[in-house]
Amino acid sequence: MDALDRRRFLQLSGGVALTAGLALPLSPTPRRKMKKAVKLGMVQDPGATTVADKFQLLRDLGFDGVELDSPSDLDPDEVLAAKEASGLAIPGVVDSVHWGKPFSHPDPDVRRQGVEALQTALRDCARYGGTSVLVVPAVVNKQVTYDQAYERSQAEIRQVLPLAAELGLRIAFENVWNQFLLSPLEAARYVDEFESEHVGWHFDVGNVVNYGWPEQWVRILAGRILKLDIKEFSRKRRDEEGLWKGFDAKLLEGDCDWPAVMAALDAIGYEGWGTAEISGGDRAHLRDTAERMDRIFAS
Repeated sequence: MDALDRRRFLQLSGGVALTAGLALPLSPTPRRKMKKAVKLGMVQDPGATTVADKFQLLRDLGFDGVELDSPSDLDPDEVLAAKEASGLAIPGVVDSVHWGKPFSHPDPDVRRQGVEALQTALRDCARYGGTSVLVVPAVVNKQVTYDQAYERSQAEIRQVLPLAAELGLRIAFENVWNQFLLSPLEAARYVDEFESEHVGWHFDVGNVVNYGWPEQWVRILAGRILKLDIKEFSRKRRDEEGLWKGFDAKLLEGDCDWPAVMAALDAIGYEGWGTAEISGGDRAHLRDTAERMDRIFAS
């Protein structure tokens, strides 16, 4: 990395060393420029059967963008026509095979297929005018140890960085329940070790609530956060109905402390996309989602 790239990387990460992330002050005068999006699969209105219908419905409801899966069977020309007709942005795409073909898999051929899928996702993202590809970096399980997941995933992802640089895109890691990168300090370190401005975090707020506090992650990850996923989690429903039922809470009806999260985002100067990743539904459900997201962003 030359001196210019290193300076740009430090600017991206806010110049924050791993152990200094806790020191960010809260901004006394929040100034937010947030854009709201959903995942395309959430659009389940019976009157919206085509890609164009779905894009226009989201635009009519006040959404700014939509995220798509890749690789997928979507017709790129149809997607681009829907984008142009509706004026809806495609801020990024989601790697569709990162669970089935993880970069931490013991089989090198499976890892190779995962790399190829990420390359496809990057090319699709560039074609659609997006800026990042969401990807789960690794999965730890009985067969894959933590250290193996760490080393294998970094080695595989490094192979894709030249393409990301060529396309001017970023690979955005999502925090999920994959038994990997379980603390914000480690998550920050994982990104920093790439020494590249082409990696960062697609931070999922709701995924943290089961075992931590999202606002703490925001302040530590700081400028490494490229985009946000917006979802809720209820500890009460988790305790009474089962672990995964915690995600059934509607936005603003769980245990995400949204004012604290927004204050932390203000502190790091985040201005960008927040994408709902919740259950889908019809026009009324999506309208309600848009309104709740507006309330979250204003909290």
